[in-house]
Amino acid sequence: MEKVLVTGAAGFIGFHLSKLLTNSGYKVVGIDNINDYYDPNLKLARLRQLDIPTDNLEYNKKIKGSISFYKMDLMDKEAILQLFERYQFNYVINLAAQAGVRYSLENPQAYIDSNITGFLNILEACRTYPVKHLIFASSSSVYGLSEEIPFSEENCTDHPLAMYAASKKSNEMMAHAYAHLFKIPATGLRFFTVYGPYGRPDMALYLFTKAMVEEREFDVYNYGNMSRDFTYVDDIVESIRRLIPLAPTVNNIDFDTKQPIPNKSTAPYQLFNIGNNAPVNLMDFISTIEKVLGKKGKMNLKPLQAGDVTATYANVTSLYKYIDFKPQTPIEVGVKAFVEQYLKQ
Repeated sequence: MEKVLVTGAAGFIGFHLSKLLTNSGYKVVGIDNINDYYDPNLKLARLRQLDIPTDNLEYNKKIKGSISFYKMDLMDKEAILQLFERYQFNYVINLAAQAGVRYSLENPQAYIDSNITGFLNILEACRTYPVKHLIFASSSSVYGLSEEIPFSEENCTDHPLAMYAASKKSNEMMAHAYAHLFKIPATGLRFFTVYGPYGRPDMALYLFTKAMVEEREFDVYNYGNMSRDFTYVDDIVESIRRLIPLAPTVNNIDFDTKQPIPNKSTAPYQLFNIGNNAPVNLMDFISTIEKVLGKKGKMNLKPLQAGDVTATYANVTSLYKYIDFKPQTPIEVGVKAFVEQYLKQ
């Protein structure tokens, strides 16, 4: 069995990916620091879905379930190196990060610690104990001020709007440097508004659904004049599963050093958008939740928040050609799956 490290395994995407890879025949080792950015009980609930006991989680102690799990922080460089030495991973999928655009306005240091220093520790571990393929999470937020829709991996991403976006852009540059210097095959994925069962409480779908169930008002920014390329989590993790054995190689023939583009390189490095390629107006998204719940939402319309963009839209042509799979779950199906899980929970 090939061994895969999934960082952020108690997180939203990490949980779903760990479950899929375990069912696909991989030996999965998951790590997560179970921080309190949002309610840790949701993270523990995800771990229990992986048959991981959560009554006594101690740092750096192995917990057996359907996967091997360690409560571990990416900032703990020595613990990360010891983990790599012990397991000699074939693949690493780095999903652990300090999430949230708006929180980065309040606590920018958290993004440096987790997303920059933490990712550096992963890169150093991959350098010391070479892997076949490092896949890491970037974000659609790197497109920042760009209004060239749909967003292409070849677009300029030099104008981030918040520290979260800046940290993800930094991850892309760091991974490229290590791919160039140490030939670590690296693939970055720019996620577009991932949603689905066990989704994060700071995301719109969770916030809107909770408010409607409790018959409370909820804030809708830019007076609802926004659109997002909502991407269902099952499509995300299936894309990652297909990418795992397809590591980039050196001396990419599509790369021109005289006219360089961001998503390719002479190093074993590549970038992909991973989105539904079908933006949904925010008011239509809210209407879909209302239909599933059978309730009307009490909206509080507000101006655009700092750090936000009005629209996201992924060009996924490159990814589709590479893995022969395109995310395409309809918003009605995905929202219904989330609401059903939320009400049970």
